Amino acid sequence: MSLATPTLRTARLRLRPFTHADADPLFALHSSTHVMRYWDSPPWVERARAEGFINRCDKMADEGTGARVAIECASDGVFVGWCGLTGWNPDYRSASLGYVLDEAMWGHGYATEAAHALLRWAFDALDLNRVQAETDTRNAASARVLEKIGFVREGTLREDCVVNGEVSDSWVFGLIRREWQPTAVPVPVPPTN
Repeated sequence: MSLATPTLRTARLRLRPFTHADADPLFALHSSTHVMRYWDSPPWVERARAEGFINRCDKMADEGTGARVAIECASDGVFVGWCGLTGWNPDYRSASLGYVLDEAMWGHGYATEAAHALLRWAFDALDLNRVQAETDTRNAASARVLEKIGFVREGTLREDCVVNGEVSDSWVFGLIRREWQPTAVPVPVPPTN
């Protein structure tokens, strides 16, 4: 059963299916050592990895196992990053949430806004009961994003990742349908000068 990757809009963002035109900004995102420092794999060193990622997004949609969307600014189309739900299991009504944003986009509420929009779609379209997310225990910003949209920290996976010889722990977060608050996420107002 295939799963159509959605196109979603928020106050400031557009979430849409990946195209091969996204390969360059996607490679730039995943090749950044700073952006990927808390990820469960090392930064990319070959642009072909971006093409493979986009192909896997298409395959995931064709197989009906999840949806990954590119995130761009609604006003100018600038690539912000991506957000996705993987491991969709219609029998258990569960999936896993993940996201990566360009460093220049951090601290503006884009991850919260994008993840909230994708969850709203997923709870409605996929009839989810549970969404799980994991983040490196050193990544306090990602933990805050998850908590803002209603996730509860459920436990710690001790030494679950080894990337380039560095061992790290991950926090496991869960969001249950009955605890989901589909109200609009407030959009941060930029400071005035």
